[in-house]
Parts: sequence; C-alpha cells; structure tokens
Amino acid sequence: MLAIEVGSTFEVKPLKINSYDSEQTQLLGSHLGKLAQKGDVFLLMGDLGTGKTCLTQGITQGLGAKEPALSPSFVIVRQYHGRLPLYHIDLYRLDHIEEIANLGLDEYLYSDGICVVEWPEKGLQLLPESNLLIKLSYAPECETKRIIHLEPKGERYSELIRQLKPALDTDRTWN
Repeated sequence: MLAIEVGSTFEVKPLKINSYDSEQTQLLGSHLGKLAQKGDVFLLMGDLGTGKTCLTQGITQGLGAKEPALSPSFVIVRQYHGRLPLYHIDLYRLDHIEEIANLGLDEYLYSDGICVVEWPEKGLQLLPESNLLIKLSYAPECETKRIIHLEPKGERYSELIRQLKPALDTDRTWN
C-alpha cells in the first residue's frame, strides 16, 4: 500500500516510477500538470539529459498550455500559460547562492501559478520546504529508461501522490 497511517495524518512514501522513453516521462508530467494546484513547487533533480525538461513539457501539457516547454537555461525563467501559469526556473548556470537570492524568485514561488525548478540543489535553502522533489536518473540496463523518484515534502504533496497513484494504475502505459 502506498500510504501508511501515522497518528491522525497520512505520510506517503516516495513513489518510484520507471519511464522507458521520453513519451512516458511526458505522460507522467501530464498527470502532474492535471493535478497541479496554485502554489505548487516541483523540484527536479538529475544529471544532464535525464529528462527534467521533458517532464516539464508534460506538466505544461497537463495544464493545457499551448506553447511547448523549452529549456530555460539561458533565460533562467520561462513562463507558460494554461489553466495556471507555470514558471519554469533553471538554476544550472548560477554558481553562488547570492546570485539566486538576488533573482527575486519569491515573486514566482508564492504566486498564483506553479513553479518547476531545475537544479534546485543550487538554492535549496531559498526554496519552500514544502514541495514535490522529483529525482530523475539513468537506468544502467537501458539507454532510454529513466528511474523517477517522487518524494512528497508536506501534506499537499502527500495528497498529490495519493491522487497520482490511481491515475498511473489505470493508465495502461505503466506496467
């Protein structure tokens, strides 16, 4: 079972998903986008090429955005318009916490939209403690396979995982 009862609240264990290609990674993102709510923060960790932007493309699709998500590496923040605005933030090119602090990210993080942050480890102390941490990694046995861990930090994200699990179970794409 995915959830375990702890007192009167539920703690949800991290969810591990195997994605066998970019289409599956985008499909996972689409499910997340459909479940996303105002103020959500998704932190995407993983090496270059593990599918962070691909997952974000799915999230924008799930939000109903018409424009495709692109890597924001050279502009730091890209905005997409769907059911909710999505702020796609990439901290890859920033090397100092002071640089990140001076960006004014609070304007995005505490807005009417959702934030997807790539390379959050560069500024974790400036990001909300309550978030959905998504770790993407290569699978050694298959060039296109990715292992995706979704770790809820806070009740909102535990609830998101509880809602996501049945959607993935009924979607025949996931085995």
